[in-house]
Amino acid sequence: MTNRKVLGYFTIEGAPGGNQDWLPEWEMNMGGCAAVTACDTCIFLSRKDEYRSLYPFNPEKLSRSDFIKFASIMKPYLSPRYHGIDFLETYICGLYDYMADAKNNRLILEGISANVPYEIFAGAIMDQLDRDIPVPFLLLHHKNPKLDDFQWHWFNLAGYDLEGDAKILTVTYGEYQWFGLRDIYETGYERRGGLIRITTRV
Repeated sequence: MTNRKVLGYFTIEGAPGGNQDWLPEWEMNMGGCAAVTACDTCIFLSRKDEYRSLYPFNPEKLSRSDFIKFASIMKPYLSPRYHGIDFLETYICGLYDYMADAKNNRLILEGISANVPYEIFAGAIMDQLDRDIPVPFLLLHHKNPKLDDFQWHWFNLAGYDLEGDAKILTVTYGEYQWFGLRDIYETGYERRGGLIRITTRV
């Protein structure tokens, strides 16, 4: 592990990742964050030959129109719902189903609650980023107003910086933002959300 790691995240029209605001369907525009995060993860991984089937379009020629089509494909697997996709297990089941239909079973998904000790939480995030895999992350309620836009929201983690207070890089709505890693962890609520650990099958 180094002191700093930032993934070579893909861009669409100059912005990192897909953007929920592009989606024309009202329910996806308002509540499609889990599907968008899964789309981003699949696109990122599809640039490696062994995961190519996870993205049905050309990962070397990304476009807004293809991303919108991909989000529609992902929608049945991680469809918006009244309470949102607020359990890690729901996300895992949906993404597993998509990967099965994409005929790619090379990945293992595991939910890690943000209620685990901080050292385990931070270590899992940094280990995955060190393996060049984005970290799908669910944040539920948070008492810090700086994180209001991230409440009850899925987004990807794309980097960390351990200089001074540890910071984590988020990517959502086509933007990067840095936050304190401990700030993401200490929400002020008993139920915190968590992350999806992604490993490869031997």
